[in-house]
Amino acid sequence: FHLAGIRLAPKGKLEIPVLFMPAEMKIYKTRVVIHVMRENGENWPYVVTAESDTDLIRNVTVAENGEARGMLWIYPIHGTPEAPQQKTVVIRCQARQRLEQRVELLLIGVMPGETALPDAGNSAVVSTDASSNTPEVTDGSSATLEFLYELQYQSDEIRSQLDSLVGMQLLQKEWDAESRIVTLIFNVVFAPSKPMRNKATLVVQCTAGGLWKFPLVFIATEPEVDDVINIAAVGLNKESIVGFKLTSQTR
Repeated sequence: FHLAGIRLAPKGKLEIPVLFMPAEMKIYKTRVVIHVMRENGENWPYVVTAESDTDLIRNVTVAENGEARGMLWIYPIHGTPEAPQQKTVVIRCQARQRLEQRVELLLIGVMPGETALPDAGNSAVVSTDASSNTPEVTDGSSATLEFLYELQYQSDEIRSQLDSLVGMQLLQKEWDAESRIVTLIFNVVFAPSKPMRNKATLVVQCTAGGLWKFPLVFIATEPEVDDVINIAAVGLNKESIVGFKLTSQTR
């Protein structure tokens, strides 16, 4: 869109509406350019020369006499589409037990592309070659798709509780070029020490664009009974004592 003729008072504020309505799961890039000139049409008495600061030259429009006619503010905008809310995955394990569970996640609408993001978190690279039944992990060239994934928690307190109890590892990646669906298979390890119910979100981002969020619920049920203590009475109105040991798992 293009807006012109907007008057802005000194120290005034200008709100610029930006609407993002992606049609595909890919990165969209644009720029918001603001060109400010004096209302009376006069130039600023600043002459741009070859020795002027490079950033300044880039953000100034120059009149014929070399004076600054206008100033530019350029705001790059990167749009990342986010998939609709996915179905919740429940990970259930009895306290003081260890569970390994395979979780299959479908990424719908994946677009192959060459755009790469900076390294962050964990990553998985999937070949987009449809002729291969078993996609090979490649070096991240234009023929590949790379995904970054991260397990996010609702609070730092929940993170501190689950960080040492939950582990996730990507086992398998499959790319279907016809349906544009990528299947990621994770191995989830859950080893709770006590009963709990906590929520988390597995966030998956494609370097070609697109964000998928998968809600997870970790449920630890009551543990098994450690032992049965039998106390035999020695007589009516007389105390019977039995001893047993408790071992703490921490200091």
